[in-house]
Amino acid sequence: MSTADSGPIADLHVHTDNSDGTLTLAAVPAAARAAGLDAVAITDHDRPHPGLDAPVVERGGVTLIGGIELRVESPAGRVDLLGYGLDPTPALREAVGRLQDDRRERGAEMIERVEARLGIDLDMEPFEGMGRPHLARAIAAHPDADYDAPGAFEHLIGDDGPCYVARSIPDFERGRALLAGACSVVGLAHPLRYDDPAAALDLAADLDAVERWYPYGRPVDPAPVEAAIEAGGLLATGGSDAHGETLGTAGVDAEAYDAFRDRLPGPA
Repeated sequence: MSTADSGPIADLHVHTDNSDGTLTLAAVPAAARAAGLDAVAITDHDRPHPGLDAPVVERGGVTLIGGIELRVESPAGRVDLLGYGLDPTPALREAVGRLQDDRRERGAEMIERVEARLGIDLDMEPFEGMGRPHLARAIAAHPDADYDAPGAFEHLIGDDGPCYVARSIPDFERGRALLAGACSVVGLAHPLRYDDPAAALDLAADLDAVERWYPYGRPVDPAPVEAAIEAGGLLATGGSDAHGETLGTAGVDAEAYDAFRDRLPGPA
């Protein structure tokens, strides 16, 4: 089950077309209402959403929480941090600008590798905010590529794939400090997805929250996550990690959301 028996009222991990999702910001409130949600956190990869002019806003009867997902290098390997109640500082803006430059350069190299390997022209140029899902969708749409989007990840652009290119990212301490200076809450995303969940959860001692509810797609034992939350007095967050138009497949119930919301500023 994605959250408590009462069901989620907030999805705290959602991507838009500002990074590698498909929802526009304008479409989020309707998608949230369709899922029975009161609140959604916009956590695009390495980019604040330019359409959110305050850390928390009300749009179409739904609370939208500005956020960001930042990948960092840590002793546990590469992990993702989630910042909430985002009010970007100059330091964070400078850092994400460098990350977007790296995304464009990486995207260009991955496009070149895919085209050479498959002998096709994707007619695709790298752009700010580009992620691997964009490339996977372009591969799936090409008539001469025998892959759907999941197949493109599995055989071409996944972490061990022949067309994969690693990104240059900040280390954990730098990333944590950047988010702590710009966000009200900083948490660890999907801790049970990493190769060493125990080492990833050890990082939570320096954070405010851990993502407790997440659609892992396989049976998982939440006990280590719950133990880390209790030991550190951390907030329990959760979300769908939506990249499409369906929200609320995981999230937080009213009790967890109230505790989380108390840490954020009021709506603009």
